Amino acid sequence: MVKKIDKKIVSFNIKSDEKKQNQEQKQPEIQQMHETIMRPEKLMGSTYKLKTPEHVSEHSLFITINDVVLNEGTEHEVRRPFEVFINSKSLEHYQWIVALTRIMSAVFRKGGDCTFLVEELRSVFDPRGGYWNKGQYVPSLIAEIGNVIELHLKEIGLLGSPEMDEHRKAFLESKKAELEGRTETPSKPSESKDNDNEDESSFPVNATLCYKCHAKAVVIIDNCQTCLNCGESKCG
Repeated sequence: MVKKIDKKIVSFNIKSDEKKQNQEQKQPEIQQMHETIMRPEKLMGSTYKLKTPEHVSEHSLFITINDVVLNEGTEHEVRRPFEVFINSKSLEHYQWIVALTRIMSAVFRKGGDCTFLVEELRSVFDPRGGYWNKGQYVPSLIAEIGNVIELHLKEIGLLGSPEMDEHRKAFLESKKAELEGRTETPSKPSESKDNDNEDESSFPVNATLCYKCHAKAVVIIDNCQTCLNCGESKCG
């Protein structure tokens, strides 16, 4: 479109490509996690206590995950896992624990998506059988370490918590309330030491194991097996 100039030209300015490039270069570069990042002198960390049944490990495990803060003080500030340590008084698992922590730390520092570690660890099954801990079935000690890694990644915002839609939540709550109204919890006899770590659950006593979330929360609802914990259903 041509515009006619009726007034006298007092001054003018030409916007060149070079000026535009200089403005773009002034913008700060967003730092991503990569293996060449030097370890800072100070790291933020969290330590998790992992208590297992005595037949798995006599002593508790303490899992420490240290995070590095990238782009600190800017709108792009994020926390990313940098290293992990696992300590215990028991020397029974010392050899593979050291190897596991070194590999996980290397994956963290490599950058990119490290969330795959959770599923890889949780898919490890103990040939001697798993155990119950806090009302949840754990297939192995390594899988429970994976649960701790998942918890930490959620806390720093690297993993999101999958949520069910409101209609499904309301449906499960109504069915749960209906089952609780019909079922009375019988008094439990004294249990053996193997079940000492199995906490009281809010799900019906006749519920079975869910192979998706590993909670004992699967009941039959409308002739269909449905998990009251994660909503997994065989009927879709």
